[in-house]
Amino acid sequence: MKGIVLAGGSGTRLHPATLAINKQLLPIYDKPMIYYPISTLMLADIRDILIISSPEHIDNYRFLLGTGEQFGVTFSYTIQPKPQGLAQAFLLGREFIGGDPVALILGDNLFFGAGLQDLLTRARRRESGATVVAYHVDRPEQYGVITIDEHGRPMRIVEKPAAPESRWAVTGLYFYDNRVVDIASRVKPSARGELEITDVNNAYLESGELNVELMSRGFAWLDTGTHDDLLDAAEFVRVIQRRQGVQIACLEEIAYQKGYIDRESLAARGRAFAKTAYGQHLLSLLTQS
Repeated sequence: MKGIVLAGGSGTRLHPATLAINKQLLPIYDKPMIYYPISTLMLADIRDILIISSPEHIDNYRFLLGTGEQFGVTFSYTIQPKPQGLAQAFLLGREFIGGDPVALILGDNLFFGAGLQDLLTRARRRESGATVVAYHVDRPEQYGVITIDEHGRPMRIVEKPAAPESRWAVTGLYFYDNRVVDIASRVKPSARGELEITDVNNAYLESGELNVELMSRGFAWLDTGTHDDLLDAAEFVRVIQRRQGVQIACLEEIAYQKGYIDRESLAARGRAFAKTAYGQHLLSLLTQS
């Protein structure tokens, strides 16, 4: 399975902080925002990853992430000339996707939880259809809301409904078989001129091939569209890391645990960041096995 991180957009809700920098390059506590969605794809055993961003920022991602060798993965890069909806990612990434299934994650989404890897594995292993990930929220009218029947099957998805039928919001993480490329190519722009991911998901729903994974209690899903959201996410990461002595979205740690990189590579990265808690954590991993 291929993976796409959509890290474009203009970040207008974060102005003036994003006037000179792409939103997904901003820090969430101690690491760049884009580390968090990349870590989710890596936990799903996805190692071939496309970064999509705007023309003025794509080189910043190349500088930050390089080829991906240091994480045992491969990064490719594609320009999004103009933001035209989430489903545009499949059109921009058509050549990258080729004949493979693909996962799409938004560059400002953070997922955390003890059962996260099991959930990701279930979604990744489905050989056909699509899978969306849903999270129970307090104000569902702000999101795409999915209604689920008594058997756990999705019934419909409504974007920002005035009267939500459920509190399950569709998060920014999606898994698709290869048909998504053709489905996305047939999607018409919405009233706001965008290729809506909800239209893609509804196409799978109408054919009875949409699955849903529910993130129950014990999971955290945070997006970082506003200054308050960004601060909330940073504080969440800070508290978990300091209380538990762990690192969230530590790409080298994930790579090492999965066998993507060896001890020498891990040690080199740890020494490179030795003046930080991040680097010290990497070095501590060498003494734990």
